[in-house]
Amino acid sequence: QVQLVESGGGLVQAGGSLRLSCAASGLTFSAYAMGWFRQTPGKEREFVAGISWSGGNTYAADSVKGRFTISRDNAKKTVYLQMNSLKPEDTAVYYCAAAGSPAVRFGPREYTYWGQGTQVTVSS
Repeated sequence: QVQLVESGGGLVQAGGSLRLSCAASGLTFSAYAMGWFRQTPGKEREFVAGISWSGGNTYAADSVKGRFTISRDNAKKTVYLQMNSLKPEDTAVYYCAAAGSPAVRFGPREYTYWGQGTQVTVSS
């Protein structure tokens, strides 16, 4: 079965950093664009960052651009989200996902597989 397992979430003070990892299994990892999303209670799942199958194209939401960086290591079947200069408004459950194509997608409905999510809490 396909599994995406996130790790690296936790509690951090504002201005701090976290590195999220998502390890994939059960799929041809290099054939999928990957993305990170986040969600808070009562809100729709929000696109954070995406990366193409090769890693050659990356995109970040305006709210995190310049602070978060997405990357991937196809040999390790892992996608990362480096989160710097964290703000309290970054607090959310963060999910990694695999898209149904090798090109970056931006909507949650365009992703086929999802991880279980990892909580990121940023204190002021």
